Amino acid sequence: MTGITRGFTGRGRAARDPRLPPGQYDARDDWPVLNAEPTPRLHLPTWSFAVEGLVEREVRWTWDEIRALPPARYTGDIHCVTTWSKLGMTFDGVSVDTLLDAARPLPAATHVLAVSHTGYTTNLPLADVTGGKAWVVWNADGKPLTTEHGGPARLLVPHLYFWKSAKWVSGLRVLDHDEPGFWERNGYHDRGDPWQEQRYQGD
Repeated sequence: MTGITRGFTGRGRAARDPRLPPGQYDARDDWPVLNAEPTPRLHLPTWSFAVEGLVEREVRWTWDEIRALPPARYTGDIHCVTTWSKLGMTFDGVSVDTLLDAARPLPAATHVLAVSHTGYTTNLPLADVTGGKAWVVWNADGKPLTTEHGGPARLLVPHLYFWKSAKWVSGLRVLDHDEPGFWERNGYHDRGDPWQEQRYQGD
C-alpha cells in the first residue's frame, strides 16, 4: 500500500452481513497483505515494547516479559480502509490497558502515537486504546502472527480501520496533543471509524 486508494471497491460483493460497515466486503478465507514499508525481520531476543512520553514512569518490556503479563483475547471483526473485512477472528495478546496502567499516563495525556520497529507511526486518541478497545497481539486464530501480518506482535484496534493497528509495533508514545502518523500525513482520516466511513481527510 503505497498511495491513497480512493475508489478501490474490492470484489463488488454486496455488504449484506450486518457486521460489515458501509462499503466493506467479506474477505472470507483471504487476509490481504498491505504494507507501507518493507517487511522487517525482527529477532525475539532483541525485541522490545515501550510506553513513554507523558507518563509517571516509562516502561519497557522484552518479549518474555510482555508475554508474562495477564493474557487478553479479542474475538470479532477487522476492517481495512481498502474495503475488505475479516469476520469472526480471534487474537491473543495483552490489553493496552495493562500496559498503560504500568506506566500511568499523566492527567494532561490525550493521545498516543503508536510506533513500529520500521519507523511507521499512527495516531490515536487515548480514549480509543483504553477501556478494553485495544491490544498488543501475537496470535491470530490460534497461531503465531506471521511476519507479513505484523509478527511477532502488532497493535490491534479493531473498531477503527486496520491501518491504525500498527504492524511490528514497538511502543506507544503518550502525548498531550494529536500528532498525525504516516498515513494521516498522507491524506487518511485522523480517526478512521469504519462505520462512519472515515477513510480520508474530509470524510
